[in-house]
Amino acid sequence: MTRGVVGGAGARSGIRLDLLEDAMRRRLGRACIYVPSCRLGLYLALRRWCRPGGRVLMSPVNDDVILFVVLAAGLRPVQAPLDPRDGSLDLAAVDEETWRGLAGVLTANLYGNPDPAPGLRERCDRWGIPLIEDAAHAIGSEVGGRPVGSFGTAAAFSLSKHVGAKAGGFLAFDDDPALREELVRARDELLEPADWAAELAYAARPFAEAAVRGLGLRRAAGATLRMLGLSERDGVRMPLRAGELARATAEAPGLTAHHSWVRVDMHDYRLAPGPLRARRITRAFGRLDEVLRVHREGTARLLDTEWAAPRTTAGPVQPLFRVPLLVDDRDAAVAALARHGIVTGYLYDPPLDDYAGPEFTGLSPRPGPARYFARHALPVDPRRATEAIAVLRRAGAAPAGAPAAGRPDAVPEAGGGGG
Repeated sequence: MTRGVVGGAGARSGIRLDLLEDAMRRRLGRACIYVPSCRLGLYLALRRWCRPGGRVLMSPVNDDVILFVVLAAGLRPVQAPLDPRDGSLDLAAVDEETWRGLAGVLTANLYGNPDPAPGLRERCDRWGIPLIEDAAHAIGSEVGGRPVGSFGTAAAFSLSKHVGAKAGGFLAFDDDPALREELVRARDELLEPADWAAELAYAARPFAEAAVRGLGLRRAAGATLRMLGLSERDGVRMPLRAGELARATAEAPGLTAHHSWVRVDMHDYRLAPGPLRARRITRAFGRLDEVLRVHREGTARLLDTEWAAPRTTAGPVQPLFRVPLLVDDRDAAVAALARHGIVTGYLYDPPLDDYAGPEFTGLSPRPGPARYFARHALPVDPRRATEAIAVLRRAGAAPAGAPAAGRPDAVPEAGGGGG
């Protein structure tokens, strides 16, 4: 059985990525292939299991890149209602008419908080459609004692999040040699060959980032990246460019027309790994259990604060990638943390249906909870839990008020405290 060109690239460096795949298989209990990024893994899964032109239910509080991946796969995104406490998909609020028209479901497992995978799997089986799990934030999360990524028809993982490798991921699926061969061929057809310029830039990146942090030059570094075309964001969401996007969507399925959207924040999302990349990814993955322990401890501290929403599920604390505290004035809290060197990333505001509009996505039937969560969620790195808690308390950050009782789509104004 071939491991494809990705395995070959790793083997030349003395680091075999097929061994990395085997390690993830043991952790997850499913077959896995290496992919250069979670977004490429999701594209492969959507193309393999969802009929072209179909409608795919997804979370409106998600990275805009994932919206563009769905569009590139020739599919119509449909925004789901959410639980405003943790941003998970509200299964009970998805009506039968919506289910009847779906070609698939794409979970988000936002910040590591699991979506209701068992219930989603039961519904997907009932309607004969695939469940695709985006597990980019959830490599250590569980539902009912089973790992996120073990429920769906397929699941995509990132090695840029908990693992911190800044590259790589896995596509997981049921163990079938013929299916594996098919997915490896499809992956390899999409890959761009490794090159030494990209390898050297990848190797230098951690040292450059450390220098920027040490010198307090984050703002200047961001401006330089934008000038060089390596950063396409001035705010939380990238520019939609509706006219260009409409033309690209007319050409779907295919990544080429959507490349300028799908590559944002990760220009090497299709790049085969060279030896330096393969070695670093493998070393970082080997430290995953210790990283998950640290994330779990920090998550427990943050969930014990006044800004944490009540837990929606019983069981052990998840090793969240980020802990979404619900604060009244999110932007003021972000600024307070930034003054102490704590950068807040992974904000997803506004929700995707407000961002993209009805031309590019089906609108959520209950947009209020997603708007509430997107406006008030402050994603805190659990590794810096103690520092962040101290900063927020000194800044007088107030917990967000709950959505108005009996009016689930009503959203309190920012700074208004809700009620």
